[in-house]
Amino acid sequence: MKKNEAQRKILKTHEILNDFYGRLELKPRREPFRELISTMLSHRTNHANEEKAYFNMLETFGDWEGVLQAKFEDLADALKPAQFPGQKAANIQKVLKIMKEQPANKGKISIGFLEKMDTEAALEWLTALPGVGLKTATLLLLFNYHKPVMPVDTHVFRVSQRIGILAATDTPEKAHTILLEMLPKDPVELYNYHIHLLWHGQKICVWRKPKCEKCPLIKICNYYQEVVK
Repeated sequence: MKKNEAQRKILKTHEILNDFYGRLELKPRREPFRELISTMLSHRTNHANEEKAYFNMLETFGDWEGVLQAKFEDLADALKPAQFPGQKAANIQKVLKIMKEQPANKGKISIGFLEKMDTEAALEWLTALPGVGLKTATLLLLFNYHKPVMPVDTHVFRVSQRIGILAATDTPEKAHTILLEMLPKDPVELYNYHIHLLWHGQKICVWRKPKCEKCPLIKICNYYQEVVK
C-alpha cells in the first residue's frame, strides 16, 4: 500500500474509534517503576499471574533494595507464577543494579530521571536494559512520562495490519516507527490510538473469528473487504 493511502486509513481509523470508544485522558495505569517491572514480568504471562509474581516478590523481599540483594534462587522462586521466572529474576536484578549505579540516582534505585531525558535518549537507555524491549519501553514512556512514542502490542499490530495500515511484511518492531510517523506527535492522540486498538483487538477484531458484524471499520478494512465480504 502506498504511504499516503496508509496515512489516510490510520487517520480515519483513529477518528472512527475515537467516536466508537470515546476520547480518553492520558493517565498512568500505575506508577513508573511498577509499570516497568510489571511489564517485564508480563511476557508470556497472563495479568493475574503477573500481579501475583509482582506482589510475591515485594512481600518476600520488602523493597527494591531487598530484591536486588536477594539470592537469585529465592527471587526466582518468588516469581514462579510468571513464565520463565529464572530469566526474569536475573533480568530484574541486573536492571536494579544498573539503576542504582546511574549517576543521577546517587545510589538510589529509581527511574525518575527519565522524565527530563530526551525521548530518543530515554528510549535508547531503556531498550539497552536486559529484558526490556521496545514495547515495554514505549509503554512506560508514553503512559508515565507522556513522551511521543507508539507502543505496539499484539492487538495494535493485528488490527493495524488487517485494516491495511501495515503491510503483511511489516514486523511488530518496525510497526512502532511506521505508525508513529503517520500519527500526530501528540502523546494524548498516541495514547488514544494505542488503547482503542488494544480494546478493539480484545473485544471485536479478535484473533480467531473476528466479530466483523460489530465493527465500525468495515468500510475501510482490507480484511473485511477481501476475506469476509
